[in-house]
Amino acid sequence: MKNEMISHIGIAVRNLEDGITRYALLTGNQKPFITEVPDQKVKVAMFSPGDENNSGSRIELLAPTSSESPIAKFLDKRGEGLHHICIYVDDIEKKLEELKKSGAKLIDKTPRIGAEGNKVAFIHPTSSNGVLVELEQWRSHS
Repeated sequence: MKNEMISHIGIAVRNLEDGITRYALLTGNQKPFITEVPDQKVKVAMFSPGDENNSGSRIELLAPTSSESPIAKFLDKRGEGLHHICIYVDDIEKKLEELKKSGAKLIDKTPRIGAEGNKVAFIHPTSSNGVLVELEQWRSHS
């Protein structure tokens, strides 16, 4: 498992380019990793600490590519801001099974592939003290 517990903090933005400009200034990272996740109808910019290993916690900006995107719905309801925190896990299937047995409400009962190609799954905020939590299995364990 990664030494860090937090993979990233997800922030919903209406305009990705504006968000990139702002967070490039805040983080000092002028070249975030940018990708699109078509099944979630979202475009993502990931700000890393800047080393070649992408180690350390990151900031992920999420902008909708469609009005049908979960991020578009989030923005309409709550506006820009904190969307989720993402926690690294060693074995995502095992963790989902543990959570299910504990009575947690899962948004994803099985993992899917996230923006960086790792397995991810979301836990409903009602099962994590009002915070949307994403689980991410570090690539070397998938």
